[in-house]
Amino acid sequence: MRSNPRSDLGRRREQEPERKKTSPPAMGLIKMISGGSTDGDFNRARKSRSRRDCMEVEGMRRNEAVIGFGPEDLKGINLPHNDALVIQDRVANYDILRVFVDSSSSVNVIFKDAFTQMDLQGYHLEAIETALFGFAGHVVYPEGEIVLPLTLGSQDLKKTVMTPFTVVDSPSSYNIILGRPAMNELRAVASTYHQKIKFPVGARVGEVRGDQPSSRKCYMEAVQADQSKTKREGKRARVDEVGGRVVEKGEVHFVAEEEQEVVEVGPGQQIRVARDLHPSTRELTGISPLISEHQLNILPGSHPVKQKKRHFGPEKDKVIDEHIRDLLNAGHIREVQFPT
Repeated sequence: MRSNPRSDLGRRREQEPERKKTSPPAMGLIKMISGGSTDGDFNRARKSRSRRDCMEVEGMRRNEAVIGFGPEDLKGINLPHNDALVIQDRVANYDILRVFVDSSSSVNVIFKDAFTQMDLQGYHLEAIETALFGFAGHVVYPEGEIVLPLTLGSQDLKKTVMTPFTVVDSPSSYNIILGRPAMNELRAVASTYHQKIKFPVGARVGEVRGDQPSSRKCYMEAVQADQSKTKREGKRARVDEVGGRVVEKGEVHFVAEEEQEVVEVGPGQQIRVARDLHPSTRELTGISPLISEHQLNILPGSHPVKQKKRHFGPEKDKVIDEHIRDLLNAGHIREVQFPT
């Protein structure tokens, strides 16, 4: 008896598990390092790399160790934490501190400050054309690329691979960033929670423990550098015109009394201004309140804030009293009595 192909197809569909709905694709990664010559600058280099990867997979040893993490890997870790994985490794026979393990980076990066301290005679720095993206949100053009020996582990549980490093002239708290190329060459697995990298060494597993104090120090340095940069950029953006010249706002200017003159601003009201004050600024002193007046918009029903009296010591109190007396005599402030 022949079976009906359509009924067999329907039966197989009923026996198949329900397919999971695919989630929408991610919009992208923020501030990750991408680009570079991971697969070569040109198509020929990419094809060569692809063939080499296929040969490595086919020739992989079947007795390679299985890597895992457990509670014993948390010994000596300060918990809870959100620390990045920062380790020490050996590159071209140099012990390098502050090595940031970043699996989202498409390249291994060695920063120029660290690169110039290494005597790398016998290694060739090759020019590359591909830019990098992700360094503080802007594009960086590398100094070049160099293939160096990278060693992880110690004693008999260590592993050395030849891997490319992209030399970047950019400020950083780190000396090196280990990206996917190095991690894949080592067949390594990183756990930021366990603060460890593990990698197969034959049938055994080698490991490198992260340096939490160094990780936190690098983080603080990066935050402070970003804050300083923001302040510098903000200060450059805030400019004003004084005496016909452009100056930064917040800059304090002292004008000698002989360089000042008295200006009438109202009936019986005078102020002193600099003689070389720009005309556009000088006109502001004579604007009538009917045209323009500054007010403080206070919500109805708001009450004054009452603070406890503070004592600064006899010497400071004397200086404060003198400043208050000067302001009172100049008419800039007046005493107000509150009922409470």
